[in-house]
Amino acid sequence: MQNSFLGYRRENGRVGVRNHVIILPVDDLSNAAAEAVAHNIKGTMAIPHPYGRLQFGADLELHFRTLIGAGSNPNVAAVVVIGIEEAWTKKVVDAITVTGKPVSGFGIELHGDHDTIMRASKAAREYLQWSSEKQRVECALTELWVATKCGESDTTSGCGANPTVGDAFDKLYAAGCTLVFGETTELTGGEQIVAARCRDDKVRADFMRMFDRYQEVINRHKTSDLSDSQPTKGNFAGGLTTIEEKALGNIQKIGRKCVVDGILDKAEIPSGPGLWFMDSSSAAAEMVTLCAASGYAVLFFPTGQGNVIGNPILPVIKICANPRTVRTMSEHIDVDTSGLLQREITMDQAGDKLLEMMFRTAAGRLTAAEALGHREFVMTRLYESA
Repeated sequence: MQNSFLGYRRENGRVGVRNHVIILPVDDLSNAAAEAVAHNIKGTMAIPHPYGRLQFGADLELHFRTLIGAGSNPNVAAVVVIGIEEAWTKKVVDAITVTGKPVSGFGIELHGDHDTIMRASKAAREYLQWSSEKQRVECALTELWVATKCGESDTTSGCGANPTVGDAFDKLYAAGCTLVFGETTELTGGEQIVAARCRDDKVRADFMRMFDRYQEVINRHKTSDLSDSQPTKGNFAGGLTTIEEKALGNIQKIGRKCVVDGILDKAEIPSGPGLWFMDSSSAAAEMVTLCAASGYAVLFFPTGQGNVIGNPILPVIKICANPRTVRTMSEHIDVDTSGLLQREITMDQAGDKLLEMMFRTAAGRLTAAEALGHREFVMTRLYESA
């Protein structure tokens, strides 16, 4: 495995693998203006979403943390923030400014769409031309932050695609990279295995607190089981029968040698290298968005039945070991490891194949999701708005 990659070094020292200029709406009312700016300035990218009005407490804090994290991600070169209210817009701008990257904010109230779009388009054009001169430089492998999430799992996921990620994670962990996994609900029945992998008693207690918090939500809503969503209908079709089976396959993604070094709440940023667990929904677009907000630059996504998820900020590399899915959904698969179950390649070779694709993606190769225009950006909500 090579010990360096080509990336964009940002003003705060972090390294990204993309060079986006994003138009970031603070709230749902600002989506139209953000999309108009992106339409005016070709090469910029709007990130619309349906939330941001009358949220409060922890839900509002998570909303801001996700938006600020998305704008601060090292795959983003510059940001134009648009919000209906000046105060909330300024809050996002001020937090992103700490990274040192160019960022401007525009409030719509007392200006209207036309004036806001005009002023924001001018800033976006300047940022785009400025960012277009940025060049990739050689960076140490330890500076690459890698996340993982799986989706539409089947029996080949736990036997092939997920262990492929685990093999790659073992190698990246040994190299000193910063890694993350999550999907709290999909650890049900296997949580004690993860707890046993925690570095010390404090990390173990933090993990169990996150897991138990999820269990309390189930109990509070009087839900006796997860049969309507866990496993999903696609999981059943792929041969999984219980959430415990799904959990055991899911845990394969953290390999055999990695130790869980720390615990993150949703969209929190890790404080150092190692393997981190982030409390998160198992919904694909939600967790991938949270990983982007936490500052990760690349994401491994093993799938069995086939999943089309992408993200506007975070390149999603899809791995599949199911030969039928590789055949019927080939346009969505970046790494074919179906040879594992046919005994044509070893697990070590499968992991290396994924790492090779990671380096190619870091150097600029578009993932299947990027080429197909999948830009799912889904905010996690904790409870109803006021």
